[in-house]
Amino acid sequence: MTLRLSTVILPVDRWHEGGRAKWQRAEELGFHAAYTYDHLSWRSFRDGPWFGALPTLTAAATATGRIRLGTLVTSPNFRHPVTLAKELISLDDVSGGRVTLGIGAGGNGFDATALGQEPWTPRERADRFGEFVPLLDQLLTQDALSHRGEFYSAEEARNIPGSVQRPRLPFAVAATGPRGLRLAARYGQAWVTTGDPKLYEAGTPEQSVEALRSQLARLGAACAETGRDVADLDKILLTGFTPDRTRPLDSVDAFVDFAGRHRELGFTEIVVHWPIPGTDFAADQGVFEKIAAQAPAQLG
Repeated sequence: MTLRLSTVILPVDRWHEGGRAKWQRAEELGFHAAYTYDHLSWRSFRDGPWFGALPTLTAAATATGRIRLGTLVTSPNFRHPVTLAKELISLDDVSGGRVTLGIGAGGNGFDATALGQEPWTPRERADRFGEFVPLLDQLLTQDALSHRGEFYSAEEARNIPGSVQRPRLPFAVAATGPRGLRLAARYGQAWVTTGDPKLYEAGTPEQSVEALRSQLARLGAACAETGRDVADLDKILLTGFTPDRTRPLDSVDAFVDFAGRHRELGFTEIVVHWPIPGTDFAADQGVFEKIAAQAPAQLG
């Protein structure tokens, strides 16, 4: 099984002061894809520079020519399917069909209340996600759509000419609960996980592997329920949130060992954070680039 290596570039740099260079360097290094987070602000970066995901990806699309681009992940926290669909078909057009939409239910971070609303309960997030994804799928595959839902509506929304990618740009659905996994099975071209958050502080790498094995089994069961072969979905691991943290980026050998163990579980794509000094994502840039250049060949 071929394992793809991708990166996520946080939108913390002004475009003309290092931002453009990172995306271009990611393409030069041969990464399969370069993603960014779709937040209004995020965790420890809240009081520093943080730029919008879709404008950043549009700029990246004009600065690159081969690498896939996408979000990890977009959520309903501050997005509406109608406006998001229009922005996505525009981004897919600018990029020449290189966009993947990572999409999840959202959480309790700063985005959850930035529009002045009360934070949603886990059940309400799941309810909204369950309506958001199917509606977005319809908007991206139909020229015109009207819809009345509990949370989201569309009134003769037009999305002509649609995505460059047909029937629409691919969804990478982030989910670990039963309802989200069913959405991944039905609408996803890929599934995304960061592992089990309960293991981040005190768990072991071995426990994390077993937790991921369990998540993959539940994904397989969700696919079986919908009559879909789980092998049809790419399985994406966004690293940095397992007990290993950034240790896989200590050396090429460390990364190959980490990635090989997760490929054996069934993952088809590993995503590593572009190093940011002085943060939780600090790593040696030279080692990071060696991993990008050398690890894929060692992993086969």
